[in-house]
Amino acid sequence: MKRSLWSWAWGCAALCCATATAAQPVLERVAAGGKLVIGHRESSVPFSYIDRQTGKPVGYALDLCLRLAEVVRKKAGVKDMPIELVMVTPANRIAMVEEGKVDMECGSTTNNAERRQKVAFTIPHFITGARMLVKASSSIDRMEDLNGKKLVSTKGTTPLKAADQANRERLMGITIIEAPDHARGVEMVEKGEADAFVMDDVLLYGLAANRPDPKALKVVGRFLTTEPLAIMLPKNDPEFKKVIDEEMRRLITSREIYPIYDKWFLKPIPPQNTTLNLPVSYLLRDFWKYPTDQVPF
Repeated sequence: MKRSLWSWAWGCAALCCATATAAQPVLERVAAGGKLVIGHRESSVPFSYIDRQTGKPVGYALDLCLRLAEVVRKKAGVKDMPIELVMVTPANRIAMVEEGKVDMECGSTTNNAERRQKVAFTIPHFITGARMLVKASSSIDRMEDLNGKKLVSTKGTTPLKAADQANRERLMGITIIEAPDHARGVEMVEKGEADAFVMDDVLLYGLAANRPDPKALKVVGRFLTTEPLAIMLPKNDPEFKKVIDEEMRRLITSREIYPIYDKWFLKPIPPQNTTLNLPVSYLLRDFWKYPTDQVPF
C-alpha cells in the first residue's frame, strides 16, 4: 500500500514538473542556456519551404524569424543561442505551438479569432486571400463553375473551411477533398484528380512557379477569404510576445522589412530561380502604416 502511495506521489510530482517545464517562458529558458525552436513548413512557397537543391528550409517568414531570433538572444542576455528548426504541417502547427514544442511558427498561418483561442500572433507579414488553381486549359473561372466537380484544399487550413462552408450554404454540390499538404493539392490538379485547388493566392502563385511546367496552371476566381498571415507564438508568454511584436514593428516602420520582402517576391527564388513578381499590395501597405497584431477577423 505504501509503495502504491509513493508511486502515485512520484507520478504527480513528475506530472507537475513536466507541466512546469512546458509552461516555462521562452526568454527564461533561453537565458538558462536553452534553445529556441522555430517551426517551418515543407511547401509554403515563398514563406517557408524546403529548397529541393539543398534540402534546407528557406523563405520569407523564415528569414523574418531568424531576425527575430537574434533579438530574442540579445534580450535573454546570452552570447550563443542554439536554434532548432522543426518542420510542422498545416494539421499539427497549432498544436505544436500550443503544446510548447515550437516557440515560433514561421510559415503562412492566418491570424483569426478561432486560432487566437489557442495561440498568439505577432504583426502580419502578409495579407492575402483564397483563390483557385486550375489547369491552364480549364474553363473554371469562379467557384460556381465547380458545381458537381472536385475541389481540393489542404487539411487544417482556413480556405478549406471557407470552401466547405460556401459549398454547404449555396448547395453547390462540390466534392471537397482534403490534401495532406499544399504540394499534394497542386499535384491532384495536374493529374486530374481534382478540378481546382483552393488556397491563399500567393501560395498558389509560388507553388505553380516551382512546378515542372508553370504555364500549365493558372490562378482564377474572386477572393473567397481575407487572410492576414503572421508568425504564430505561444498564447501565455506576454514577455516573449512583446519582444517579437516590438521587433516586427521596428522592421516595418524602419522599412527594413521591404528588402526582405523583395528578396522573396520580386527576385528569383530557389530552387528554379523563378520570380513571383508580387509587389507589396495596397492592403498590406496600408496595414503597415499602423502596424499592429490586432486584426478584424
